[in-house]
Amino acid sequence: MGRVGLTTERLVRAGAELADEVGFDQVTVSALARRFDVKVASLYSHLRNSQDLRTGIALLALEELADRGATALAGRAGKDALTALANVYRDYAAEHPGRYAAAQLRLSPEAAANSAGSRHARMTRAVLRGYDLTEPDQTHAVRLLGSVFHGYVSLELGGGFSHSAPDSQETWTRILDALDALLRNWPGE
Repeated sequence: MGRVGLTTERLVRAGAELADEVGFDQVTVSALARRFDVKVASLYSHLRNSQDLRTGIALLALEELADRGATALAGRAGKDALTALANVYRDYAAEHPGRYAAAQLRLSPEAAANSAGSRHARMTRAVLRGYDLTEPDQTHAVRLLGSVFHGYVSLELGGGFSHSAPDSQETWTRILDALDALLRNWPGE
């Protein structure tokens, strides 16, 4: 029987906190057991293995990001919506770098189908409705936005912009302006 007070949810949340502190790649069942000062075996009634823990953290991060995105998008359209959603990803990554990394984890088809991942795609498509794109251009634009948001955030988190001018916030603002202009003037075939 598992230690009193330990639940899968509590362990996943503690794993997410650990990921933010030491990095997602360092999160294991062993590291989590040390955090709770219990034997690793005590956690196996709640988690199958480290991959199970990592998947749980990824699902939590996707859910948190989707909730923030939905709140930020409420009542917004066009560039305002684009900027709001982009800032959700960037701000979340700055606040929760380990969880943000977890949100990039490749999930099994079953886990992905039951995750908040589809909410992210729907929110991005909602932003794109303000730009009047049709398929397949809308899918291309979803991929473009995801690539730009994740790429910039990853480089920024890694310190890629910390030793040069102008300030990375200025660049971020210019990138969002450029994305807005591109989306308003999406190239035809």
